[in-house]
Order: sequence, then C-alpha cells, then structure tokens
Amino acid sequence: DAIVMIENIVTQHERGLTGVEAALAGARQIGFTVFSITVSLVVVFLPLTLMGGIIGSLFYEFAMTLSVAIVISGLVSLTVTPMICAHFMGRTPKIGRQSRIASGIDRLYHGSLAAYARSLDWALAHRWLMLASFALTLILTVFLYIKVPKAFIPEEDTGFIMGQTIASSDVSFDRMQHLQAEVVKIILANKAVDTLSSRVGVTNGFSAGNRGHLDIGLKPLSERSVSAQDVVQQLSAELKKIPGITTQMHVAQDISIGGQSNGGAYSFSVLDPSLSDLDRVTDEIQAKLDTLKSIDNVSTDQDKAQTQIMIDINRNAAARLGVSIAAIDSELANAYTQRQISRIYQAQNQYAVVMKVPAALDRAPSQLDRLFVNGTKGPVPLRQLVTVTRGTAPLSVSHENGIPAGTITFNAGKGVSLGTAINDVKKAIATLPLPADVHIQFGGNAKYFMQSIEQEPLLILAALIAIYIVLGVLYESLTQPLTILSTLPSAGVGALLALLIAGIPMSVIGVIGIFMLMGIVKKNGIMLVDFAFDAERNGGMSPQEAIRAACLERFRPIMMTTLAAMLGAVPLAFAVGTGYQLRRPLGVSVIGGLLVCQALTLYSTPVIYLALAGFGKRRARRIATMPAE
Repeated sequence: DAIVMIENIVTQHERGLTGVEAALAGARQIGFTVFSITVSLVVVFLPLTLMGGIIGSLFYEFAMTLSVAIVISGLVSLTVTPMICAHFMGRTPKIGRQSRIASGIDRLYHGSLAAYARSLDWALAHRWLMLASFALTLILTVFLYIKVPKAFIPEEDTGFIMGQTIASSDVSFDRMQHLQAEVVKIILANKAVDTLSSRVGVTNGFSAGNRGHLDIGLKPLSERSVSAQDVVQQLSAELKKIPGITTQMHVAQDISIGGQSNGGAYSFSVLDPSLSDLDRVTDEIQAKLDTLKSIDNVSTDQDKAQTQIMIDINRNAAARLGVSIAAIDSELANAYTQRQISRIYQAQNQYAVVMKVPAALDRAPSQLDRLFVNGTKGPVPLRQLVTVTRGTAPLSVSHENGIPAGTITFNAGKGVSLGTAINDVKKAIATLPLPADVHIQFGGNAKYFMQSIEQEPLLILAALIAIYIVLGVLYESLTQPLTILSTLPSAGVGALLALLIAGIPMSVIGVIGIFMLMGIVKKNGIMLVDFAFDAERNGGMSPQEAIRAACLERFRPIMMTTLAAMLGAVPLAFAVGTGYQLRRPLGVSVIGGLLVCQALTLYSTPVIYLALAGFGKRRARRIATMPAE
C-alpha cells in the first residue's frame, strides 16, 4: 500500500508539482486503488477465519494477524504516508534527478518501460494468442495441483526421535530387559545421539510386557553432519542385526495431532467386531504393506495370543473352611506380583518398600501347589479351593468407539510425500479380500491430511467468490472483476511449479503461501483496471487506449511491489537452521508465483480487459435494441 501511494506521489512531484500539491493529487488519484487493494486483501483471508476444526485452528491466527496488519497498513498509507511525503519533498517542484546512481536507475527504468511498451503492443495485436495462453495457464494450474506431491505439515528435523521395541509376545521380563539393553548400546554408539531414555514393560497401563519405548535426543544441528531422518536410517540398519527384537523409529514433530503411535509417524485403525478375526486381518494388512516401497517401519499393536491360567474359586469350599475371596486374591497378588507395603521417610528422600517373592518362585504355574491361605482352622492349601484351567488370551485389547481395534503405524519412505504414501496404502488395502464388517479409519496427522486435501479447493473457491463479490461492488461491474481475478491462475502455476522443482510437497504451509499470493498478485489487476476505468469514464479514451496507458503508467509500482514481496520471501525460501522446513514452502511458493505471474499478467490482463469490455458493450447494444416491453 505504501509503495503504491508513494510512487504515485513521486510521479506527480516529478511532473512539476510541489510536495503538498503532489501529495494531495497523488493521494486523490490513487486513494480508491489503495482502498480496493486493502479490502480485497482482507477478503482473501476471511474464509480462513471461518473454518472449524484443527485446520481452522492452524489458519485462524495467521489470517487474523494478516488481516489486522493489512487494515492498519491501508489506513496509514491513506493518511500518514501522504503527509510524510509532502513534508520531505519540500515546496519546490523536483524535476529530474541529480545523483549518478539515481540517473542510472532512471535509465534502467525507462529502458525497461520502452521494451515493455513494444512487447505490449505486440501482445495487443495478437489477442487470441494471449487468450489461448491464459486458457493454457488455467489447464496447467489444475494439472499441477493434481501432480504436485502433497503433505500435511512439512517434516522437520526436531532433533528428537521416538521409537518402540517389540519382542515375542511370550518373552519374559528379564529377557526383555536384556534385549532392550542391546538396543540401547547400539543407539548410544551413534555419534549423533546425545541423550536416551529407555523403558520396557507395562507403562501406565497402555502397553504390553513385550514392548519397550525409546526417546532419543540428538545433538544440535551444528554438532552433527547428518539429519534426524538419516540417523533413523542408520540406526534401523544396525538394530536389525539383533535377533529376537524389532525396533521401529520416527522423527518426532512439533505439530503432531492425535493418533496412536507404535513406532511410526502415521497410523490407521482396523475395526473388527470379531476379536478372533482382528488378529488375522491385521496380519494380512501388515504383510501386504510390507511389500510397498513407498512406506517403511510398518508395525502393529496386535500380539499373538498367549497361554493364560484361569483360576475358578470354589466358593462353597472356601466358605466352609472360613477362607474369604479377598484372602485368595491377596495371596495370588503376593505370589505373582509386586506390592508396596510401606514407605521409609528420611530428611531429604523417601523410599518405597516393595514386597516380592524371589524370582525363582514366581515363574511356573506349578508353584500354585505351594500356596496356602489362612482359614478359621489354620492354613489351607490353595489347590483345595480352586480349579485351574489353561487357555489363551491376547496381551492387550484396544477399542475404538466400543469396537475391538488394531492400530497399524508406518513411516513415509525417504523422499516420498505423505500423499503418495497414503494413496499406496489405500490401494494396497483395497486389493485384500477383507470381511464386510471390517472398517479402516486413519488417525492423527494422516487423518487431518486427508481432511485438508478435501478442504483446500473449497477454501480457494470461497476466497475467489468473496473477492469477486467485493470487487463487483467496488467497481459496479460484473465482468471487470474477472479481469482482476485472471491474474491468479498464473500465480498458482508459478507456486506449484516452484514447489515441484524444489522437491517440496504442497502442505498446509504451501497453501498459506498460495493465499498470500492471491492477495499480492491481484493488486496488479486492481491498479490496471482502476486506472483504465478512470481513463475511459473521465478521459474519454477507448478501452484499448485506456488499458495501454494504464499498463505503462502503473508499470513502475507493479514492478516495485512485486520485487518488494519477492525479496521479502527470499529469507524464507533459503532459510537454514532449526525449523527451516516449516518456513521454506512459504517462501518458495511466493517467489515462484510472483515470478510467473509478473511475466504473464502484464500481457494477459490487458487482453482479458479488452475482451470483457467488448463483451459488455455487445451485451449493452443487445439490451438497447430489445423491444420496449
């Protein structure tokens, strides 16, 4: 806004007006343009503020911050900026420039303007060719949107890796400890690893005894030569050599929404009312996914059912011998588990006193023959009070919405986008002959990625409709707002093409960049249409004369605003250091969109303006020649 205002005031000053006169004339001439740019910019972000759910939460603060900043910028540009220009330009008109640098810049600008004028005349003389290029741009936008890889949030190198170890479902706790220790030893030997937290067994009731958890902290980026993803690949190759245990790892992300994680970054649930069929179905899906090259680290939370001992209490015998059910329960707990029986308090620390039977006596079911419980007539052998049967049962059973569910987790392969990985997973599952009552539900980041893919086209469409309505009201026209909107496809082509060339998937951050582009590039159309409208209505020019004069008059502010926005995005596109993956798509999409848009719209916009102006005049003539009734 400030650039557009200052440039116009300076132009008036260079034509011989004093500072105050130039400020008044320039602000009066460009005021409506700045107002239109400001209002239409805010309207672009309006649909983002109305979104609900997780995606809406991600967009809301961005949209509100930018909208408030734009409104303040517009108010300052319409009031404070002309006043400052009038003060610093002085009372005497300024004709020409003095310094060599300024003279060199002037020569460069006038040379560029002359070259643009010649090329513009050629474009106006070949309108059908330019309209065909615009149609091609529309088609290319749709094609690239389908073609470019997709993701939810760019994968970051947070320096933190989460992992899970899985052993056989019948592994003992001692054996699990030993296997986990071997895993820990290999991980700590990696030069990039700084800290490690390891635990095995049941943790807060949400794990099984054959599973362990790993939290791996890496050294800062400045102290290691490999990325976190490379460390995962290195460790995975080494840990595969340990027999009897499998290790799954993924790089933890700053933004991770819901879902279950058994070692992979993304997950989906397999829901089956039949608990017996759930294991079989889950195994079939896992085996199929193991054949895919686009994903790795496939794992499931389903373990093979293991032998269990069922103890059925004979309540009549227990009552006859004076043995309570609570006494039997307590005796079994003492024999096969641990319990805290006291706590020792000292000046600075406190210690839990845990009672446990020696390890050699709590392993075999045959030890039940050695247990006694107190009755009214003395100790009673437990075997006289219970019936022991053997059976099988899963180590743990997960439920989702009350239905037994198994969770399968996976990572996207190196260099593979999340969208490609999920599509391959869905295609692989579709080839399996699954029972009719089995349902697949993606969760966490995978679920919200799929939602974002569905919502993004609707968001862009809502923004386009909002812009069209506002511009139609401002210019009192149904056709010329389309001239302004015609600048957007080329920006979309540039953004998508830049992401594709840079090898960056289009994520939520890239979509934010596209919305910023929608706000930035349409100011080119607004400046051209606003000047051309005024030249037609007040200057008596024909549409072709008006749009040509607008292109040449607004060439400098268009180039200045585009360069300012593009250079402002350079630090984002070439950012390094922690978290740069989250910022780079924004810069790349903005720079690519502005480059292509600037090269195309300076020629396509005036041609579309003339085409729509001709359509409007033909429609007016038809209405004028209609019968009076």
